[in-house]
Amino acid sequence: MKKQIKISNSFVLDIKEIIGTARKEAVRSVEFYRVQMYWKLGERIFNEEQEGKERADYGSFLIKNLANEIEPEFGSGFSKRQLERSRQFYRKYPNASALRSQLNWFQYRQLIAISDKDKREYYELEIIRNCWNGRELERQINSQLFERLLLSNDKESVMAIARAEKIPMNPIEIIKDPMYLEFLGLEKKAHYYEHEFESSLIEHIQEFLLELGNGFSFVARQKRLLIEDDEFFVDLVFYNRLLRCFVVIELKTDKMTHQDLGQLQMYVNYYDRYEKLPDEKPTIGILLCPNKNSTVVKLTLPENSQVYASEYQLYLPEKELLKNKLDEWISEFEEKNIINEQNNE
Repeated sequence: MKKQIKISNSFVLDIKEIIGTARKEAVRSVEFYRVQMYWKLGERIFNEEQEGKERADYGSFLIKNLANEIEPEFGSGFSKRQLERSRQFYRKYPNASALRSQLNWFQYRQLIAISDKDKREYYELEIIRNCWNGRELERQINSQLFERLLLSNDKESVMAIARAEKIPMNPIEIIKDPMYLEFLGLEKKAHYYEHEFESSLIEHIQEFLLELGNGFSFVARQKRLLIEDDEFFVDLVFYNRLLRCFVVIELKTDKMTHQDLGQLQMYVNYYDRYEKLPDEKPTIGILLCPNKNSTVVKLTLPENSQVYASEYQLYLPEKELLKNKLDEWISEFEEKNIINEQNNE
């Protein structure tokens, strides 16, 4: 009887990884050929359209009739709407060498719907930096990620960080306010216990890190701190490799108080004195709460505090409500700028 030879688990894992990687690369390659195909269709349609530019309605006529010719044979991927997108794709990205192999057609479809060039470039760069799939990109666009960052930063700073021309130096450059946590999947009800909220965040830690921003990695949950004879527990601890500092987060499901801010400031002080290495930057504290009182924050904390309060929303509002809320935030932001300018005069 032949003796069986056992192969190592590491060998099997290596083989599986090779196969998995090859399959992913094959899919990515096919997806990029699809992107190139739609770009070439858009180029050809646009050039043909220009031949009849003396007729104002020629472009619409051309695409409609082209779709009638090719959709029965090639399917819904070549409908009138898709051909219009192809033309729009070429108009937004006229240089074929600028197309990115990391992006698929679903992602490009969402990008070409963005009229602002800087905003479109921002999301394009963030897709690559964070390896977003199409659904993650869709969520970030719908949650107004770009606009939320602009509320506390100038556009030049936001774009410089996205282009890797600048390393974030100030926490406000990457902390979003408010944060949208609809991915938690919590039922709509009046009140949650903090342990429910925390457990749900941990369960969806990957999505939470995406909402937190670039450079975050998870360190601990309910981190025990022993201060003399008293025990304290920090809800969540992260490390941000871009800012090179610890980030401690306290979760609140009810109204924020000055005591909450004071306790969080104590945790920040503890990490600065006992955990932070000499070459690391000061610890950041974030109080994540359903509603924040900006006046309480200002009166409780010193001006140079590394503690921030950020609102969270458990459900992404409808687009119209989101737009109204965004307009409200922008107005508040502009008013603050006017007041600051008047004080500096």
